[in-house]
Amino acid sequence: EAAFGFETRLVVDDGQGGVIHSELGLGDGYIMVVGPPSGQAASPATLGGRSTQSVHVQLESGLDSRCEQARAAGAAIEREPADQPYGDRVFTCRDLEGHPWSFGQTLLALSVAEMEAATGHKIET
Repeated sequence: EAAFGFETRLVVDDGQGGVIHSELGLGDGYIMVVGPPSGQAASPATLGGRSTQSVHVQLESGLDSRCEQARAAGAAIEREPADQPYGDRVFTCRDLEGHPWSFGQTLLALSVAEMEAATGHKIET
């Protein structure tokens, strides 16, 4: 919440002081977070910082201020906000448990052909 600006919508306690499910709002959207890791899942903190996933949040506005909020709350900024050739501005960071997050904001909506030309990648829709 402090790092990324999410607002708690719901928390399900596991009866032992832990959380087994939560819902966090951001604007008119929300994410669900399930934890702690069980079975094949593990926190990057238990794997030397390695992760097999990343979460991306696309924002309508306020990307740079969201980055400063994350930094002030202790998130490790791995890539400072920068404009991308496909029309977005993006930053990446890791939360306090080492999970990678990226945040983007569309600055210029490009057609598929324009994105292919800008990035050099084939894009299928």
